[in-house]
Amino acid sequence: MTLTLNLPPELERYLHEKAEQQGLSVEAIALQLLTQSILLKQKQAQAVDVLQSWIDDEDVEEQQETGQYLIQVLDEDRLSERKLFPLELKGVTW
Repeated sequence: MTLTLNLPPELERYLHEKAEQQGLSVEAIALQLLTQSILLKQKQAQAVDVLQSWIDDEDVEEQQETGQYLIQVLDEDRLSERKLFPLELKGVTW
């Protein structure tokens, strides 16, 4: 597909500089940057979908069990004796 774009001078300058640095044509750099941007947006959308599915999960008991397990494991796997999640601060700072 052929696409014609009218770019602002600063963006055109940026593409020329990138192309020169990497030894590629301006078209190749533009395509590379566009592809990277689209792939990043797709990954971000997938991550949002996963997070939203976790939020929408209505198994509250499982979520609480998982949270308790994570707190326990994080507190056990420390070099110091100081807890990350001390019980006296539950409901205050966490």
